[in-house]
Amino acid sequence: MRVEEFNFNLPTENIALRPVAPRDSARMLVVRPNGDELLSDKGVMDLADLLEPGDALVFNDTKVIPAQLLGFRTRDDVTAKVGVTLHQRVEADAWRAFVRPAKKLKVGDTVRFCFSAEEVESATLSALVEEKTEDGDVLFRFNKTANELDTAIAEVGHIPLPPYIASKRAEDEQDRADYQTIYARHKGAVAAPTAGLHFTDRLFKALEERGIEKHFVTLHVGAGTFLPVKADNTDDHKMHHEWGEISEETAAALNAVRARGNKVVSVGTTSLRILETSASEDRIIHPISKSTDIFITPGYKFRAVDALMTNFHLPKSTLFMLVSAFAGMEEMKQAYSYAIETGYRFYSYGDSSLLFPKDAE
Repeated sequence: MRVEEFNFNLPTENIALRPVAPRDSARMLVVRPNGDELLSDKGVMDLADLLEPGDALVFNDTKVIPAQLLGFRTRDDVTAKVGVTLHQRVEADAWRAFVRPAKKLKVGDTVRFCFSAEEVESATLSALVEEKTEDGDVLFRFNKTANELDTAIAEVGHIPLPPYIASKRAEDEQDRADYQTIYARHKGAVAAPTAGLHFTDRLFKALEERGIEKHFVTLHVGAGTFLPVKADNTDDHKMHHEWGEISEETAAALNAVRARGNKVVSVGTTSLRILETSASEDRIIHPISKSTDIFITPGYKFRAVDALMTNFHLPKSTLFMLVSAFAGMEEMKQAYSYAIETGYRFYSYGDSSLLFPKDAE
């Protein structure tokens, strides 16, 4: 499909630079392609009433790390500064990263990480450039490993806010709390699974009282989620790999939900992507532990997910393509047009939507 078909105009005033407080007070647009009413205005706290007892919510429990680093390379007594965004951990001491400007690095260089050029000599975190691709993707081998590396990255790194926020304001201490779900557990994401940012203890209590299950999967969201689609046709776009995991217990529980006629509701596109990666054609969810580069566009046949809670996404993005595949392309264009006109807040810190699939019962 032509990427331009997924374009729309979004006024800058609709882009949220901070989340609402409390988190669960965000608005939520419900989209029912097969219902009598396509769109209805609700709030996140209405979620329990919109689902049935026995339904299951599936959350991504990845934890965002401060994966944006400032690096310094010294060669022939000349020091160059580079911006580094980690996007995929490949070993205990190795990460793939996007580098700008990548032309300042070559294989064999050592990069030291700190806050300023004045601190380079005393910097304790460094990495060797082991590989480099034409598009600026670099494999770094660090001088620390496992938890020691995680601690060092946390000390010198910044939260990698999405470009549409970072271009308007700097990251601050508030973002370290705001840009993390309250149930984050497994370190490794460089972007938040933002649909989950709306959940609070109060909302979890309401869902529990309604008899709605909650289950957790992991998908470490990579920086590739921020990259624009540069191809003119969706067939020519290449997704970056992200590592995910579904346990045997979780897979069995979700299959049981389906078997008794209840819904599996994905909280976020990241949860959906790992669920769909795991599911076979007979719609059975299997335990997995692997990377996925699944790319979902209109025409895809969903196997694992019966409803999707997600924020509002960028024009021409892979995520807007995904929601168009799920709830219908024309329906999602109507939904986004309505959301813009009625002041819904877009993107990572914005409002939510609850989507039901098109052509499903």
